[in-house]
Parts: sequence; structure tokens; C-alpha cells
Amino acid sequence: MKLYSFFNSSTSYRVRIALALKGIDYEYTGINIRIGEQASAGYRQLNPAKGVPVWVDGDFVLNQSLAIIEYLDRQYPEPPLLPEEIRLQAEVRAFAYGIASDVHPLNNLRVLKYLTETLSVSEAGKNAWYRHWVAEGLSSAEQVLSNRPASPYCFGGVPTLADVCLIPQMANAERFGCNLNLYPRLTAVYRHCMAQAAFMRAKPECQPDFTA
Repeated sequence: MKLYSFFNSSTSYRVRIALALKGIDYEYTGINIRIGEQASAGYRQLNPAKGVPVWVDGDFVLNQSLAIIEYLDRQYPEPPLLPEEIRLQAEVRAFAYGIASDVHPLNNLRVLKYLTETLSVSEAGKNAWYRHWVAEGLSSAEQVLSNRPASPYCFGGVPTLADVCLIPQMANAERFGCNLNLYPRLTAVYRHCMAQAAFMRAKPECQPDFTA
């Protein structure tokens, strides 16, 4: 089994967390999206969408991080990333999708590069764009957690898909200088997760293709 990943891609980071939580061994292949390796003819045969991650399991090839994570969760059901109780499961999905669908797409590398390279947005303008959409999404996520009892992870005592999606977004927000003090519940979960072995193994700086 093989994962095509970029160390600083939050979508790749999600999949790495899921793999680490489940203890799945795999081969890592770095795809440098900063220099356009994802657009090479060979890679586009794997992923016509020209992105990371891609998961290869024998002759089965799958892109899109949430689809990969759901596949892994069905193939390797322990520990589960979704609660059994149907309403709690729906809440976890809604939280995770809010990050994956509402925040990340506006702030991924290709969008930021389009802002600066095509629309000639300044570096300051790009950063303002990034922080605005992070604030919109994290404020909403913070409110969700503030309405629940305090817990080490987003939805209780074990990690779920919610944490898998939250942690990369929080790491990126911290890297871009966003004020995490505005989100005490999210930050508490983030700090807790980053002290756990599986989340530590998935960090960007622990990947074979990491560069400072």
C-alpha cells in the first residue's frame, strides 16, 4: 500500500493521522505540489484532479482525503473514526465537513497561488484572505464545541474524524499567525492531540519529504 502525499498538505495530513491512529503500515511517496509535480503526466494518470493525497491499495487507486479515510475506516474498522450512535455520528461528520468543505478549499495552495500569481493580490492581501476564512470556520467550530461538555478530543474521549480534520487546519492556522487564543476549546483539543503518538507521527516535520 502506498500514500502519495506532500508533507505540508492538510489533506495529506488528515490521511496520515487516520493511518497512524489505525496503525497501518504503508509506503510514502512525496509529491512536491510547490513545484508542480502533481501536474506531471505520470501523476495525472493516478489523479486527474492533480492533487494530493492518493492512496494505492494493490490495483485500487483512490483520491480525495475524506473518501480515502472512509475507505480505511471500513477496511480497518479498529479503532473506528466515527461513533456508532447515529446522531453523534452525524454531528461528527458535520463538524469535519465544515472544515474540509468550508475552510480548507478557500485556503489551499492552488487558491493562494491564484490570488497572488493571477489576480496580483499582495502578500498582505493573501494573508488577510487566509485569516478571514480561517476565522469564519474556526469560530463556527469553536461554538459547536463550546455547546458540548469539555473533553480531550472534539467529541469525547477518543479521536474521531472531527479531530482528523481539525488538527491539520489548526496547524496551518498557527503557521499563518492566526490568533488561536480566540478558540480555547479548539486549541485545547489541538494541544492534546499533538501530545499523542499517532498525531505526532503524522506531523509535517516527521515526513520523508519535509523541508524547512
